[in-house]
Amino acid sequence: MSLRRLFAMAFKETLQIWRDPRSLAIALLMPVMQMALLGYGVSLDIKRVPLCINDQEHSQLSRDLVQRFVASGWFSADHASATDRAVRGALDRGACAGAVTIPVDFSRALMTTGSASVQTVFDATDTNTTNVAIGYAQGVIAQTTADFESQWAAAHGLRPPKIGAVDLEARVWFNEGLDSRNFIIPAVVAVILALVGAQLTSLTISREWERGTMEQLISTPVTALEVMLGKLVPYFVIGLVDAAFCLFTAIYWFKVPFRGSFIVLAITTALFTLVVLGIGYLISVRIRSQLGASQVALILTMTPTTMLSGYTFAIDQMPAPVQAVTLLVYARYYVTILRDVFLKGSPLQDLLIPIAALSAYAAAIIWIAARSFRDRLD
Repeated sequence: MSLRRLFAMAFKETLQIWRDPRSLAIALLMPVMQMALLGYGVSLDIKRVPLCINDQEHSQLSRDLVQRFVASGWFSADHASATDRAVRGALDRGACAGAVTIPVDFSRALMTTGSASVQTVFDATDTNTTNVAIGYAQGVIAQTTADFESQWAAAHGLRPPKIGAVDLEARVWFNEGLDSRNFIIPAVVAVILALVGAQLTSLTISREWERGTMEQLISTPVTALEVMLGKLVPYFVIGLVDAAFCLFTAIYWFKVPFRGSFIVLAITTALFTLVVLGIGYLISVRIRSQLGASQVALILTMTPTTMLSGYTFAIDQMPAPVQAVTLLVYARYYVTILRDVFLKGSPLQDLLIPIAALSAYAAAIIWIAARSFRDRLD
């Protein structure tokens, strides 16, 4: 391998990137747009779920219950409905995601028996939001019930039973505020690198075929390995720059806690960048159309990275066959590394398995890509 020819290929590819507005837009603008959209737009936190309140009693106790829903921060009392029909209409129109109906005998039942019934209805078209909202509503009702029972017992000269009571002291590690942003944003870096890296390199060889310069390239003494490395080096540098931008944005703009080592993060990011660049290059070798290569790269990177890497859905909650498939998804290992380094501060020895998997992936992809281009030259 000649370093002179390698640098010449890298310089040629750098000039093509500089003269191609589409490549520049993908390399420079897409990470900024994706970081802003995914960082601000994706959240698993359920806050201020709009409720329709059907308070049929209008007493101090019923208003106190409504206030408890609002004060929790999980709900907002956006509409007051006077009838069940009005509640149904509001749910049908999507004006509220749930409804709370307080019966006319709410206070009387509390005062005489120490307990009362309250009806909650939720729109289950969004099952994730509904399940979380139901849990929040049950928590508000349970706390309200406990407070009212204590007040009722005190008013009647009774002592609340203490036998058999269990107090739960919950402690949360690594993401103490249970902020979904701290969980999502590190994985966003993997999504952006997979998309940008594969999109850019999927155009390298197919561009040569479309412009009619492949014959000239083949006629030169450059080898298949020199072509591959020369074309990937500029994109590798771009990928590292994009990764640095995304990581520092996550740490210093979105304030995601970073407890690990920058060295570990740099090594694993370089490995992941090699994997996605190799995949894009392999696609470019096999598909001579830039449009077709770009579309295939989008499918092969975005779908596995967003759906099967643990970025969107927890892998341990997937069916066993799907969990087995995720073992073949390269982004799974990088997402695991990102979250462990950011939130847990995991040292290198705790990340040996995902690092070994990424290393094997990088070696295999680069070898296959080099062989594929050599076969085309033959």
